Amino acid sequence: MRRPAIPQIGGDARIAAIWNQLVGVMDPELDESIVDLGFVEDIAIGADGRVDVAFRLPTYWCSPNFAFLMADDIGQAVRRLPWARDVHPRLEDHMVADEVNRGTRLGLSFADAFRDFEVGGTLEGLRDTFLRKAFQRRQEAVILGLRRAGWSDEAIVTMDLATLDCAVITDPEGARQKPRYREVLLARGLATRPSDLAVVSLDGEAIPVASLPVHLRALRAVRINMEANGALCRGLLDARYDEGPREATVPPRHACGGAGASKECCGGCALHPTGVAPAARAAGAPLAM
Repeated sequence: MRRPAIPQIGGDARIAAIWNQLVGVMDPELDESIVDLGFVEDIAIGADGRVDVAFRLPTYWCSPNFAFLMADDIGQAVRRLPWARDVHPRLEDHMVADEVNRGTRLGLSFADAFRDFEVGGTLEGLRDTFLRKAFQRRQEAVILGLRRAGWSDEAIVTMDLATLDCAVITDPEGARQKPRYREVLLARGLATRPSDLAVVSLDGEAIPVASLPVHLRALRAVRINMEANGALCRGLLDARYDEGPREATVPPRHACGGAGASKECCGGCALHPTGVAPAARAAGAPLAM
């Protein structure tokens, strides 16, 4: 029998908190949660407070830099919990699991962890590459969501951040991606003030209204590639571990689709649960198979 994508809520509240943190860790190539993808295998908290998070990837030979990046992100996410100090991500069933696990345990850089291999580039460069792709995928969903909500192309390309915060997007994917798009806008420094343009190019340039259809075609190509890779990863993971398809987790969202930045948006941006909450199970409990 297949293992549920997310166990049922209950048991140690610290385990539930860890699941919540892991929902925000993305597969860098797919811009999808490692929890939704089914990569997280086990979470355990020892009597001494040590946290172990075991994860696995669709194939034995998935790219080492992707694997290292996810392990590093898992460690960073869990360490944000005030009580979590000794955190150990653990990659399983992978050709470079030993190098990844040793590197994250010792706090090594990617280059140092793989000093016996021929590796090029840096994790920072890789992060930037995938953040750019995430920006494009999220932006397309927001633009299409705004169009479906009745916004004209001219209004979209001249929209500032404050207006985007207040814009109501009812399209499910657009609503899901709106706060995530805002997050990457801030992370890349493309829009930081309420008056800054909210729909811009990767370089922060305004998009002429006449160029929006061409811009959207480029975004669509990025999305299709990411969706195809995501479907392939899910299929490979299920085939490798003989598990059925998983249901994606939809995180809670604000009624306006925003991040609660403005109290005028939707009556205080009351948080509306729209999906299954990240779940918990007791540390060390056997997995349901």
